Amino acid sequence: EVQLQASGGGLVQAGGSLRLSCAASGFTADNYAVGWFRQAPGKEREGMSCISSGDGTSYYTDSVKGRFTISSDNSKNTVYLQMNNLKPEDTAVYYCAAVAYSLQDVGRWICTNTVKDSTGTSLFGSWGQGTLVTVSS
Repeated sequence: EVQLQASGGGLVQAGGSLRLSCAASGFTADNYAVGWFRQAPGKEREGMSCISSGDGTSYYTDSVKGRFTISSDNSKNTVYLQMNNLKPEDTAVYYCAAVAYSLQDVGRWICTNTVKDSTGTSLFGSWGQGTLVTVSS
């Protein structure tokens, strides 16, 4: 069973930075897509970033491109989300999630559609608990 533990949230002023971590255990498949999602009060969950383990490609939704960076440390089974130049509208509960895949095209499809319009979100079967990020103006 895949288990994910998200951490690193907190209170930061606008323009500041945070690094979220997603520690994973129980991976048995060859390839996984790991995504970062967020949900603000009264809004739907949004896919922000995704990384596919097969080729290491990273994906971002437009609102975070150039500010957020997703990376993975396979030796620690951890995926990170470095968030720079944070804005008040980034305030939300942030979640990480994972889904196994076998074909590279499937991994690319999952990540592409997760960050484009969150249509890939329903494919993620393993979710960590959320970590709250609050950005003050």
